[in-house]
Amino acid sequence: MGAVRIYGPQKVYELDAGPGDSAPGDEDGVVRRLPAEALYAVQREMVVVVPVKSERLKLIEGVLVGIPQPCSVIVVSNSPRSPIDRFYLEQDSIGNLCQFTRKRVMVVHQKDPEVAAGFAAAGYGEILGEDGLVRDGKAEGMIVGTVFAQLLGKRYVAFVDADNYLPGAVHEYIREFAGAFLLNEGDPLCARISWHSKPKVVEQALYFAKWGRSSRQCNRVLNMLVSHYTGFETDIIRTGNAGEHALSMDLAMSMPYATGYAVEPYHYVHLLEEYGGVLPQTEHGDMRRLVKVCQIESRNPHFHANKGEAHVEEMMLGSLATIYHSPLCPDSLREEISVTLQQLGCLPADGSIPQVRIYPNLSRLNVGAFAGKAGEITTRRPVGGRQFA
Repeated sequence: MGAVRIYGPQKVYELDAGPGDSAPGDEDGVVRRLPAEALYAVQREMVVVVPVKSERLKLIEGVLVGIPQPCSVIVVSNSPRSPIDRFYLEQDSIGNLCQFTRKRVMVVHQKDPEVAAGFAAAGYGEILGEDGLVRDGKAEGMIVGTVFAQLLGKRYVAFVDADNYLPGAVHEYIREFAGAFLLNEGDPLCARISWHSKPKVVEQALYFAKWGRSSRQCNRVLNMLVSHYTGFETDIIRTGNAGEHALSMDLAMSMPYATGYAVEPYHYVHLLEEYGGVLPQTEHGDMRRLVKVCQIESRNPHFHANKGEAHVEEMMLGSLATIYHSPLCPDSLREEISVTLQQLGCLPADGSIPQVRIYPNLSRLNVGAFAGKAGEITTRRPVGGRQFA
């Protein structure tokens, strides 16, 4: 659509292609071999942001274990500081890991007054609440991590959820992000993971479900939106709720962010609004450049913490609300979304679909002013006992 190119899910045929250059003619083949050295080179330019809020320490540690050594890591925690200081416990646990692995890990609290002062000085006060600190929410933590990644001068930023039980799955995701950037060198790119399966226990046995309930609904509605404008029914979008995703830094800094559970599907909505060729072009939507969305199906199953029924309902409401309120959304699809949320029991008591808060794109943020107030956080002695660089 317009300048947006969405690729169908790519498959992984081998998790490690080994060292050495690609075989002659590989660049023209359907299957590409990506040498380990080339992937490591991309990973050295990548920051992996891990948003955390009261996850079990063993889960956080396992996620960090799975992140390849060449990557820089930023843990953005919004865990409570009282009555028990969980942030201190997280720092201590990560510090122990770093002493053994020498990982480059920066740990910052979302509510750090220096971070809030940085955003205020940078002219991005929308992210601050009434208390003058950064608002609660995963999207807000992602914004914090993205700005610090920009300060580090890296080319790519990736996001991995902290509730993943399989370190091997995390390791695979990062390698797949690197592969996507390697295959699309120089293009603004959003790489998103489509889980191979999401296992759950059914009748005392593992059932490897393909989709979660929220993902199924979000993907369906996003595909209906695309179909409305192309005139051809499609199921091309498989990663509407992909918590595991990565962005080229130029794209990450030029995108607005939706708060709550709308943050991942809003990537699709924004790109279609800005570059899809349907709405009037804005000053940021340069239709001459191609923006790519790359979806990769992982080989590892995705085991994550069960956060309950209310979590799923909130995710479905937030995901579909960001599509519902988009100027791209036709009336027929709005009606479909309302009926779907009503049938799923996700609508508020008044029956309305709440407007999603949208933060402006980060290109308007004065990075130098932010660094003047909060930049020293990147040079603090890290939990691993050595400078983060």
